[in-house]
Amino acid sequence: MYTLDKIPFFQEVEESNNVLLAGMGGGFDIYAALPLYFSLIKQGKKVTIANYSFTRLNDTNSESVFPFCYKIRSGDQVYTIPAYFPEKYLKLWFQSQGVLVDIYAFERIAVQPLKDAYQFLVDKHEIDTLVLVDGGTDCLMFGDEEGLGTPQEDICSMAAAFQTNVDKKLLVSVGFGVDHFHGVSHYRFLENLAELDQEKAYLGSFQVLNTMPEGQKYKEAIDFVDSKMKGMESIVSNSIISALEGNYGNYHRTNRTKGSELWINPLMTIYWCFELEKVMKKNKYYDNIKNTNTVVEFTAKLSEYRANLDDYREKRQIPI
Repeated sequence: MYTLDKIPFFQEVEESNNVLLAGMGGGFDIYAALPLYFSLIKQGKKVTIANYSFTRLNDTNSESVFPFCYKIRSGDQVYTIPAYFPEKYLKLWFQSQGVLVDIYAFERIAVQPLKDAYQFLVDKHEIDTLVLVDGGTDCLMFGDEEGLGTPQEDICSMAAAFQTNVDKKLLVSVGFGVDHFHGVSHYRFLENLAELDQEKAYLGSFQVLNTMPEGQKYKEAIDFVDSKMKGMESIVSNSIISALEGNYGNYHRTNRTKGSELWINPLMTIYWCFELEKVMKKNKYYDNIKNTNTVVEFTAKLSEYRANLDDYREKRQIPI
């Protein structure tokens, strides 16, 4: 039974020993998992890191350890321009901290090959708990909303993890408000959260603050990778860090967002936690995409589902 003095998510992982912490939405999502990484390590867990990658991993010299799955080293190089490789710089940042951690990256693939890659890591590292982390809130769109954001990578990861044989599967979302600019209605996010709460799928929330060492480590890692990947900085993580630093409103931490209007807000640093399996059971197009192999195939199946929808839940603003 959950109690007021403990966050349900952390009660769920109390007995976990080997955790696979995975960025689910591509690119820099794994950076948003860093506060959780340092908290789990402090609790005595062994943590392995993985990330759904936007880097063309077959154009790097990273070590291929399984189909579509690569082990990342700090000296790895990408041979394409621009040299986009956030996972390599995360490994390099950990090295600068004197931290040894295994980091893996997945090619941009769909559900079935991604499920096999997850299972490989689960078996190799004797994982008992798989935690997916999304930078943003569109992972909680069920499929009948007017705006889904950018669901391809999120749902591929969620569906793959859902099919993976592992004891515990959890989902964490951070960055409330950032997906407004991808067409996501946060009214619908909260509506879906309430529905998941009815299903006992919601595991509460926790907030990372600037005064916490976990928040400082997140900030240091983002500052490090920003310095290495000029012009390719993470909009999501830099928005979250902006909120962490106490900024509000139309504040721009990098030049990438200049010319647009941002809503940096204190809710961005809240981590919302869920049981993955119960979330996936609410996804209305899971049966359409569960056997897909490529992102092109996934997109076609999602489009087919959306074309046959009789009605959407229209976008609404939070009435406050």
